[in-house]
Amino acid sequence: MRKKNVVTIGGGTGSFVLLTGLKKYPINISAVVSMADDGGSTGILRDELGVLPPGDVRQCLVALSDSPEILRKLMNYRFENGGLKGHSFGNIFLSALEKISGGFAKGVEEAAKILDVKGEVIPVSNDDMRLSVILNNGNILEGESQLDHNEKVRRIGVKNIKLKKQVKANQKALKKIKDSDFIFIGPGDHFGSIMPNLLIKEISQAIKNSRARVVYNCKLTNKKGQTENFDLDDYVSDIEKHIGKDRVDFVTYNIAKPPRELMEKYKKREGKNVLVGFEESKNPKRKFKLIRADLLTKSVMKSEKGDANSEKRSFIRHDGKKLAKVLMRILKK
Repeated sequence: MRKKNVVTIGGGTGSFVLLTGLKKYPINISAVVSMADDGGSTGILRDELGVLPPGDVRQCLVALSDSPEILRKLMNYRFENGGLKGHSFGNIFLSALEKISGGFAKGVEEAAKILDVKGEVIPVSNDDMRLSVILNNGNILEGESQLDHNEKVRRIGVKNIKLKKQVKANQKALKKIKDSDFIFIGPGDHFGSIMPNLLIKEISQAIKNSRARVVYNCKLTNKKGQTENFDLDDYVSDIEKHIGKDRVDFVTYNIAKPPRELMEKYKKREGKNVLVGFEESKNPKRKFKLIRADLLTKSVMKSEKGDANSEKRSFIRHDGKKLAKVLMRILKK
């Protein structure tokens, strides 16, 4: 029997978690990764070396790697002091490969060989991709990092995001989408990891035209100033504005409750509507099939040493194994 071709679309921790679970199954995986990140170590390398952002790609490479654990740890190692404080070794490694290979995409291919990656990790674009954040008062903030690090986002709220300038899609990403059987969108930050990919018109059009079944892995939590009033239908609707109405075939939705201490921590940081809600009667004409399951990790997410942004990251996360198991059930049907 032919292996199914699966394309994942996202970035950051969400893609890392998903790919960690998926790589154990007999499928062809192509991870299409956002290139809009410009914060932390990635942002410094972009500005100082003129390279493309390595952070999200690094996480996906590590997730799909079958190399010894020590090599995976090395790729995620973050320096805690000195001139390299805050930098991930893997980010520096990918930036160096970009320089000596003659391009970021080629550097990623070489890294995949070194790390014995199962599947492919594909930057969504090989261009300099930059995000603009439009606030509810009409002001515009430049850079994806503004979403989590600018208090105006939390105070005023995000109306929308856009690309500072339209970029060309990676042709390999377009081909993989065209040839895919299933497209898994998310999980991950809606405006930071998922939507930047869909803002590239060629990518959205390719998903719209693909014969693949589309599965959206709904976020677990909302973010203050960004999606604090969103429910499941709002997320799907926002995605389908780009890939076409009723294009999402399945939605995975977590029904497990996080520990009380984490909920209290989130309420202080994100406000009242922490968990993404779902109303049975809100949209009786919805076309997608809802898959409810316990998708929550029981592991306690700790702050990463040397990572100045760790406290801004999500600590209520999907369990990669649980999510992959549910997705494989959808795939087999």
